[in-house]
Amino acid sequence: MDEPRQVVHSAATPRGAPGSRTPDTRRRTLGEVALDHLTGLALLDALDEIRLLKARRDRAADTKDWALYESLHAPDHRSLNGDYPPWTTAAEMIANVSRIMANMHTMHHSHTPEISFDSPTRASGIWAMKGLSVWRQGEDEHWFVGFGHYFETYEKREGRWVFTSRRLTYIHTRQSPGAIFPPPPPDLADAA
Repeated sequence: MDEPRQVVHSAATPRGAPGSRTPDTRRRTLGEVALDHLTGLALLDALDEIRLLKARRDRAADTKDWALYESLHAPDHRSLNGDYPPWTTAAEMIANVSRIMANMHTMHHSHTPEISFDSPTRASGIWAMKGLSVWRQGEDEHWFVGFGHYFETYEKREGRWVFTSRRLTYIHTRQSPGAIFPPPPPDLADAA
C-alpha cells in the first residue's frame, strides 16, 4: 500500500499562493464559521478593534470614566457578574457599577483573548482576567483579588464595535481577612 504523500508548505509559499503546487481548497474559518467575507487586513482590523475595545473598557472601569465606559456598550447590553444581579441594559449596568465602585479602587487585567466571528459584524470572545479591588471597611483597608474569565459578545454597530453582553466567572479568589466582598454600595453602607 502506498504511503500518503505529505505536503509541506513554507511561509514563503503558502497553500494556494502563486507558485504553490497545492491549491487552497480549505474554507477560511475562524472558530466554526466560514469567513470568506472577513479575511486578511479586514480580519486583523476587526481583531485589533475588539482588543482596543476591551482595553478601553478596563481603563474606563479603573479610572471611573463612566461616560467612556457606557459608550463602549450597546444600549441593550446584558451583563452577568456573579457578585451582583443580572443587568439588562447598558444604562442599568452603569448606574449600578458606578455606585458600587464609588469607594473602591480597582485594577482590571484582561489578556490572552480567544476571539471568534459569527459574521463580519458579530463576534464573541473569552478573556482570561485578574481583578484587584481595594476599599475601606470601617477603619481598615481590605482587598479582593479574583482570577477567571470574561465571556463576551460584540457587534459592529454604526461602524464601530461595541459590547453586547458580558459574563464574568471566577476560578480562584482571595480576600483580606474580615473583608466583605462585594462591599455594600456607599448608599447602602451609610444606611446600615
